[in-house]
Amino acid sequence: MPVLTNEFKMRLKSGESQIGLWVGLGDPSVAELCSLTGFDWLVIDGEHGPNGLRDVLAQLRAVGRNTHPVVRTSDDNRAYIKQMLDIGAQTLLVPMIESGDQAAEVARSVHYPKGGARGVGAALARASGYNTIPDYLTTAQDQICLLLQVETVAGLEALDDILAVEGVDGIFVGPADLAADMGHIGHSEVPEVQAAIDDALRRIHAAGKAAGILTSDHALAQDYIARGCEFVAVGSDVGALVEALKALRAKY
Repeated sequence: MPVLTNEFKMRLKSGESQIGLWVGLGDPSVAELCSLTGFDWLVIDGEHGPNGLRDVLAQLRAVGRNTHPVVRTSDDNRAYIKQMLDIGAQTLLVPMIESGDQAAEVARSVHYPKGGARGVGAALARASGYNTIPDYLTTAQDQICLLLQVETVAGLEALDDILAVEGVDGIFVGPADLAADMGHIGHSEVPEVQAAIDDALRRIHAAGKAAGILTSDHALAQDYIARGCEFVAVGSDVGALVEALKALRAKY
């Protein structure tokens, strides 16, 4: 049995836009339900969602191959990244990247030596089929997709250095934190923030990397898609549930 092909990573390289959904409730049944609704990818959120290691594991199992799960880590901790990879995450989204050096260390964390620093424990790992994939150690990294979040002024200033790091497949621009850092908390739609996002997207594409973003503004989402963003999240499980319940209640 070979390492599972990362179709999400392959499609990023094609330049098409993949449409995603944020999953923040931390419940396997919710993740499973969301995985059956046609989205190209889901974010299992370990930064702001109530997710520990076993919570993420349960959601990876629930999603299965219905869609592609992207795991957002809590931070750039190497041990935590190792655990996410060992339980079967193939695509990681690492938040709050602010320098080329930090990006390089994250890239080292997802690869085995000599090129990387990922600890070797595949014999115990779900990722290797519990050691039933004999060539996992030599083939796994080809299917790992590393996405880095740039979401502060410092991150934008260091964007060119971050983009130069080998092993980075894509950059996700975080509008909410960027707006807050620019003095517009809760208002990522303001022209100053949008201008910074536009510049970041241009630089990401110029470097030959995939660009991603999250917005619940459907007109803005369509605009990002039209501008060639390769992975666009258009909402969340929380937001969709709240909106649907409000709409249902309003009928009565």
